[in-house]
Amino acid sequence: MKRRDFLKNSAAAAGAMAAIQFPYHAYAGEVKKYASDRVMLGNTGIELSRLAMGTGTHGVNKKSNQTRKLGIQGVAELLHAAYDKGINFWDSADQYGTHPHLKAGLNYVPREKVVIMSKTHAKTEAEMKKDLDRFRKELNTDYIDIMLLHCMMNANWAENRKGAMEYLSRAREDGIIRAHGVSCHTLSALEAAADNDWVQVDLARINPDGAVMDAGVPVVEKVLKKMKAKGKGIIGMKIFGAGRLRGQVDECLQYTLGQDFVDTFTIGQENAQEMNDLVKRMPAASVRG
Repeated sequence: MKRRDFLKNSAAAAGAMAAIQFPYHAYAGEVKKYASDRVMLGNTGIELSRLAMGTGTHGVNKKSNQTRKLGIQGVAELLHAAYDKGINFWDSADQYGTHPHLKAGLNYVPREKVVIMSKTHAKTEAEMKKDLDRFRKELNTDYIDIMLLHCMMNANWAENRKGAMEYLSRAREDGIIRAHGVSCHTLSALEAAADNDWVQVDLARINPDGAVMDAGVPVVEKVLKKMKAKGKGIIGMKIFGAGRLRGQVDECLQYTLGQDFVDTFTIGQENAQEMNDLVKRMPAASVRG
């Protein structure tokens, strides 16, 4: 896509919500919600902060905005600053190249005090074993809290990744991971995840405008509610529509905070100012009427 077309489309998406009065009252809660709130991730038994520190903004080829702008020490210091604010959920992936950055972050905080999530493209048992061994070495940890199969794109993903899934099941029994699941990037993949008993955690794209989502908002909501009813942990992503809704931060936060089926959500924060701004905005957004 040409740059001028991208900017045009981004502006159109960002303006869609602004063109219609956002129904704040529809998502207003009675109790303020904070980034530091401890919530349970479905039936996994994992307790974590309501907000996750995303490290994979435009993450591809083992790089992301965080790695490019901050480097290892900069990301580590940002994770530490967030931990001091009560945010203990760190979101990473092999694709982002941020394992060394989280490793550096663990120099500041006790390992057992943070929840680490990573993601893999492994398909076979051998690939999964190799990845899990490497990831733990890169992170300098004996275990990873949440391991996801990354970026499922079709309804047959479980058949194509049977070997990796079986290995992760054994790894959970052995205490090498605490929970397993998937991240989805199409509606068919998301629906398959909802029906698959192996999926304990799903990382799903959700925002009030449907920007960069797997389907329209009502459709995705229905699938995620089904997941929630089955006890799956739901982690929201693309809360700002991959940046397209950055002009509607309060609306996006209020919508997400108002969804009981979303346990926690990850946002790619690139500096302490962004992190502090989110921490400040979330309580107000959760009760705005």
